[in-house]
Amino acid sequence: MFVVDKEKNQALPLCKKTFSELNFTERNHLQEWIDQDTSILGENLLIIQKEFNGFSDTLERLDLLALDESGRLVVIENKLDDSGKDVVWQALKYVSYCASLSKSEIREIFQKYLDRYKDAGDAGALIAEFYKCSDFGEVKINTSDSDQRVILVAANFRKEVTSTVLWLQSHNVDVKCIRVTPYQMGQQIFLDTEQILPPPSTEEYQIRLGIKKQEENIAREEATERHHLRYSFWSNAIPQLVSKTGLYQNVSATKDNWINGASGHTGIGFNSIILLDGARAEIYIGRSSKEENKKIYQALYLQKDKLESEYGKRLKWDEYENKTTSKISISMDGVSLANQEDWPKMIDFIAENISTLVKVFKKPLDEAYKALAYDE
Repeated sequence: MFVVDKEKNQALPLCKKTFSELNFTERNHLQEWIDQDTSILGENLLIIQKEFNGFSDTLERLDLLALDESGRLVVIENKLDDSGKDVVWQALKYVSYCASLSKSEIREIFQKYLDRYKDAGDAGALIAEFYKCSDFGEVKINTSDSDQRVILVAANFRKEVTSTVLWLQSHNVDVKCIRVTPYQMGQQIFLDTEQILPPPSTEEYQIRLGIKKQEENIAREEATERHHLRYSFWSNAIPQLVSKTGLYQNVSATKDNWINGASGHTGIGFNSIILLDGARAEIYIGRSSKEENKKIYQALYLQKDKLESEYGKRLKWDEYENKTTSKISISMDGVSLANQEDWPKMIDFIAENISTLVKVFKKPLDEAYKALAYDE
């Protein structure tokens, strides 16, 4: 850091110091400076307690507790010249202690701070003022859908600390590292502050990356749950489908949402399908040749009225102009795969309609397939 002498047109270097060299302490100096002006940390915070020890079954104290402008609790830990190796663990413990604090408990904590250190002020009114609300009742703080934050402050951060912080950030845990460095010039002391993690230029990107990763993790967990449900459903359904339809003898339970019943013709199957909110029975026409699929589909579609009359129900006919495949299906809704009480209805629906599809469509399929003059 330099100071500019305008008269001499010189940039004069300041002498970098340590807090210990200047006889500054964590509690009496750095903590007080942040308490008086949180812009040292690069943002506007409302300090609601210092040396807070209001945790059950422990005498541990966190340095500073604050609220940010979005209503989140912020744990601030100060470590002067050396971060030490346990500061992250220490801060995360404090965050876990504070996570369950209610709105009224936060007001009470702040009121104790005001009574002890400021000799005046109504906590509820000051919190409302901070959030530009007409009264404390309108304020939303530390809600169940918001996470807490950590700010670590030190002159030097050990590698094990920065490595852990980077890992936490990659898992969408909001942790900042602020480096504070004292300088001296004569009798004047200067304090330089710098956010080193996450780097300010990448903070928004890292936030978006963290959200993306969190969404992917949720999607992965949901997919795993779906796979377990499907496997369990098919384990129950296949023996019954074999008995009632004569198909699926060589089919095993799967995590997929469909199983294929052989029609006797390559690329054509009687498929049973389960959805999160329904079930479907279908004839799937999926040979490698789009032209052949269309010919088979059209041969059946020309008999649509007759086939549906024999079936006794209207069917859904999908030729899919821009796809290779086509299908003819019937669906049910109003059920849930997640509700095992619905499984018997789903299995009965699939079994009944696969049986009817085979009965009504087997001969027309054979004739349409033969018309391709394709030698198997």
